[in-house]
Amino acid sequence: MDFKQVYDFTNEAVKEVLGKTAVVNEDLSNIVDIGTQIFNANALDKYVNALVDRIGKVVFVDRVYRSKAPSILVDGWTYGQVLQKIDAGLPEAVENPTWNLQDGQSYDPNVFRKPSVTAKFFGKRTTFEVDISVPTIQAQGAFTSPAAMGRFISMIFTKTDNAVTLRLDKLIQSTIASMMAETYNADISATEASTKSGIKAVNLLKLYNDFSGEALTADKALKNLSFLKFATEKILAYSDYMEYYSKLYNVGGADRFTEKQDQKIVLLSDFQRSADVYLQSGTYHNEMTKLPEAQKVAYWQGTGEDLSFDSLSKIDVKIPSSPATEVKIDHAIGAIFDKDALGVCCIDRRFTTYYNAKAEFTNYFYKFDAGYWNDLNENCVMFFIA
Repeated sequence: MDFKQVYDFTNEAVKEVLGKTAVVNEDLSNIVDIGTQIFNANALDKYVNALVDRIGKVVFVDRVYRSKAPSILVDGWTYGQVLQKIDAGLPEAVENPTWNLQDGQSYDPNVFRKPSVTAKFFGKRTTFEVDISVPTIQAQGAFTSPAAMGRFISMIFTKTDNAVTLRLDKLIQSTIASMMAETYNADISATEASTKSGIKAVNLLKLYNDFSGEALTADKALKNLSFLKFATEKILAYSDYMEYYSKLYNVGGADRFTEKQDQKIVLLSDFQRSADVYLQSGTYHNEMTKLPEAQKVAYWQGTGEDLSFDSLSKIDVKIPSSPATEVKIDHAIGAIFDKDALGVCCIDRRFTTYYNAKAEFTNYFYKFDAGYWNDLNENCVMFFIA
């Protein structure tokens, strides 16, 4: 199991979140795991470097498909390092001889038909730590009582814990941004962004302008009632489309379907608020214009330094697909993805201490390990305006 150090990434990425820097390109190729078809035989433990990592959990893609005629954190596990995901392809239909029997013809019932089974392994983990030192006696002169000094020490611990939580939140959003970028990269090239809409990467503005004959621009779109109605209709339609078996809605081209209860919908707050305000106010039958239930995010990577829509809606990352590719998306407004398409698992949040008797202070080491993964064989559709 290869643990990648990501402390440097989190330090720089948090500056985007806090508004200290503009939104910049982020290299996610060593953070997000997109899985491998063949398990690495050299995946050894990090203790004696001789024990082979064991598979800790197996997920079977065995969801029952029901006739269609007229809820990012996942569970963890204690032992084993690798998530194995097993899938089987759809079998083909064959001739039914029941109604075409021929005299003297033999009908063999013993033909073996092997199912097509594949396995994908997710074994990448990332790790970082936040360290803090607390003196034993050196700060006593600054306080009038043990209780006052205790509150000071408590504040230090709270700030340290907040620093870990802030970094976890950033890594979770980076996992979502990575999946959106993978989807966009599979459908849209940089030169086509304003002139094309894909199936998995949907340019709502391009579709609207083609439909209406207008030349609406991205900076005006979120204040345009007609566009917001059109965009809401398309998002609702895609939520319906993804319930049906198809290979169109995932990068890997796998046969998949995603029921409504298995869909995760994440929308940029600017877009969702505009839709709520412009579509719901003064509308009697508001259920007809209401967006699906979704989780809101204020930004995909960070606020930048200006809180502009350009910064909030920007995704600029290096995705982990082979070869690693830089992807830049302007005006990403949301995504619908299968609950099994991405996630954060095996979270191990802990701290250790060490007392330095010579200098009389204690070091606290806040450590954090987790796995962040994208499965490109699961459904994901992202929406943008360009």
